Amino acid sequence: MSWIEAIVLGIVQGLTEFLPVSSSGHLRITSAIFFEQDAGASFTAVTQLGTEAAVLLYFAKDIWRITRTWLVGIWDPSVRSSLDYRMAWYVIVGSIPIGVFGFLFKDQIRTAARNLWLVATTLIVFAFVLAFAEYWGRQTRRIEHFTLRDGIIMGFAQAMALIPGVSRSGGTLTAGLFLNLTREAAARYSFLLAIPAVVMSGVFSIPDVFDTSGGGSIPTPAQMVVATLIAFGLGYASIAWLLRYVAHHSLYVFVLYRVALGSLVLALLSTGTISAT
Repeated sequence: MSWIEAIVLGIVQGLTEFLPVSSSGHLRITSAIFFEQDAGASFTAVTQLGTEAAVLLYFAKDIWRITRTWLVGIWDPSVRSSLDYRMAWYVIVGSIPIGVFGFLFKDQIRTAARNLWLVATTLIVFAFVLAFAEYWGRQTRRIEHFTLRDGIIMGFAQAMALIPGVSRSGGTLTAGLFLNLTREAAARYSFLLAIPAVVMSGVFSIPDVFDTSGGGSIPTPAQMVVATLIAFGLGYASIAWLLRYVAHHSLYVFVLYRVALGSLVLALLSTGTISAT
C-alpha cells in the first residue's frame, strides 16, 4: 500500500462511517477505482477503530453514565427502571446478531461479499428501503420511549451491514424510522450500538491486515496508524454534524447519493473499466 492510498482511505473512512452511505462500500469502491486493489475487510475493520474512538470521546459522559448505572443496577434493583440501565442492556442484546453472523460468515464477508456487483446493487436497493422508511416513519417516539424490541430489531439491521453497501448507520436508521423513532433517537442508539461490534471486530482484525497470503494492498504498521488517526479526526467532526443534520433534515439526500454512486459503479463494471473482484 502506498502512503497516498492509506491517507485517502483514512479520509474516506472518517467522512463516511457515520453517514447512511456505507463506509465499507466506499472503501471498496475507492480502492477499485483509484488504486486497482482491494484494501480488504480487515483494513476497513481496523480503521473503524479510529471512528469508534471518536464515538467514545464524543459520548464519553453518556457512556460512563450508562456503564456506571448498569454496574450499580446489577446489585441495586432500585435503578433498574432507569433509561440508562435499560439502554445498557439494549446495546448488549442488540450487539448479539452482528457478533453471531460475523462469526458464522467471516470468510464470505472477506471474499464474496466484497464483489462490486453486490456492493453497487445493495447501495441502490437499500437506498429505496431508506427512502420508504423516511416517508412512512411517523417519528413520534423519542429515546425515552426506546424498548428491548427496538434494540433487537435495530441489532439485526446493523448485522445486515456486514455486506458492504448496506451501511451500518443506514440500516439502523432505517429500522429506527420504521419503528417510528425520531431520526435523532435512532442515530444516538446507532452510535452506542456500534461500539461493542466495531471495537471487537477491529481488534481481532489487526493481525489479518498484515497477512500477505490474501493478496491486495498491505499497509505498513505506520500507514495503518496514520489512516486510523485520520479516520478518528474526521469521524469526530462528522458525529456532531450528523446529529444536527438529522434533527432538522430528511435523509433523502443520502438516498439520491446512494443511487447515483451505485449506478456509477454498475456503469463502470458494465464497461469493464473496473473489475468486480
